[in-house]
Amino acid sequence: MTVTGSASRNDAVRSLAAVVGFLVCVELASGVLQGYYTPIYKDIAGHLDIRDASVNWFEAAQLVVSALAVPLLARLGDLVGARNVLLLSTAITALGSWVLAFAPGFTTFLIGFAVQGAYVVWLPMEVAIVYRRTSGSGRRDLLTRRAAAILVGALELSVIVGALTSGALVDATSMTVVLMIPAVVVTAVLVVIWFGIERDPVRAAGGLDLRGLALICVVLGLVMGGLIAIRLQGPGHPLGWLLIALGIAALWPFARYEAGHPEPLVDVRLFASPLQWPVQLTAFLFGISVLGAQIPLSTFARTDPDVAGYGLGASAGFVSSLIGVYVVFLAVGAFTLPLTTRWLGARGALVLSALLVALGYALWLPLHGSTGQALVNMAIAGVGSGALVAALPASAAAGAPEDRTGFATGMTNATKTVGGAIASAIFAIALSSTGSIKDPVRGHAPLHGYVVVWSVCAGAALLAALALLLTPRPSPA
Repeated sequence: MTVTGSASRNDAVRSLAAVVGFLVCVELASGVLQGYYTPIYKDIAGHLDIRDASVNWFEAAQLVVSALAVPLLARLGDLVGARNVLLLSTAITALGSWVLAFAPGFTTFLIGFAVQGAYVVWLPMEVAIVYRRTSGSGRRDLLTRRAAAILVGALELSVIVGALTSGALVDATSMTVVLMIPAVVVTAVLVVIWFGIERDPVRAAGGLDLRGLALICVVLGLVMGGLIAIRLQGPGHPLGWLLIALGIAALWPFARYEAGHPEPLVDVRLFASPLQWPVQLTAFLFGISVLGAQIPLSTFARTDPDVAGYGLGASAGFVSSLIGVYVVFLAVGAFTLPLTTRWLGARGALVLSALLVALGYALWLPLHGSTGQALVNMAIAGVGSGALVAALPASAAAGAPEDRTGFATGMTNATKTVGGAIASAIFAIALSSTGSIKDPVRGHAPLHGYVVVWSVCAGAALLAALALLLTPRPSPA
């Protein structure tokens, strides 16, 4: 019986390894999408015959769609199976990617880029698939963390591949061909999921909370619309602040309705549980740095110190190299997560990761005068960020009931996206005193604006570490 049990466990491990291998292909495509377009945004603007500042609409539209789509797709993952939602979201992403390749103008490209935002649910669904497949293994949390680390490591490495590929192709062929590459990659992954991932058993009962969906769309739509208005019209215009106030006010009826619904779209009671709220709050705070700080860091590096009195004076190509170094350390953080978890425990590893992010951004305050200092700062923050990207979905899944793992993992991405969007607006305000991050030619932002960026990122990460300390000690995080 012992031999039979051992053989059965070995078969289960081999089966899981095969599934993770297929899911790695999905994350490779995700990395391509996240790294491919950044180096060629200026070329895309020329291709569409639009101003460089108009490119900001693409990011804004995708953030809005991502924030609205994640709760719906996460709940569908519990109802119809994470594999089916992974397949659906990949098909939607492929459609958006093909629209980008053949978009005749700004509006069509904007729609395609927004639709492409469905990929944000990939990693949560993958973690849910792994978590459910390891049921009964006796090492469920350990195997889930290891799989998440592998997936995120593959994601971060493929970001570099995507960035280098687009940079190499943009001057060698037509823009249509350049934009077709991500579409081909995502379409290939659709085939991989269809044939490589078996259907997972549907465990959740009930239906889709359409009224809750409408209410969360109102909340997120108002808040995101307000942030976009502030970003485009400036902090002095009242429209953005009015929309944000209305969105915050709409949270109350939304929370009351969801708390009384037997099958809520957003399980506010689970969200408020001791095993969930520290993780979800950490995801929100983490989004401030990992999503909101990237543009300010890029503009700081590009600023000529002989003109502005600060900055690194880096070229666009060298900034790509800096980004590549940062992403490498993200991968290091993801791949070493199982090791730090073994040494420090699950909660200790999460707290350490958040503290590394806080330290990395705090070092920018005294050390920002040379490329070497910038590399050290981003390396430290990168290791912590990579570990958090890998750990947060697994932490949320481990602290949720079996039939709500899709919701819990998906909400880590939703809260992270909202955190990044809010930070983006705050940082735009901080940097707009004498210049504009949307139109750097008009002038340089003040150095104290960048001090605000670094301070907010460091403070948010420190708050995340404190929140994680409040997680119950026997936490499955």
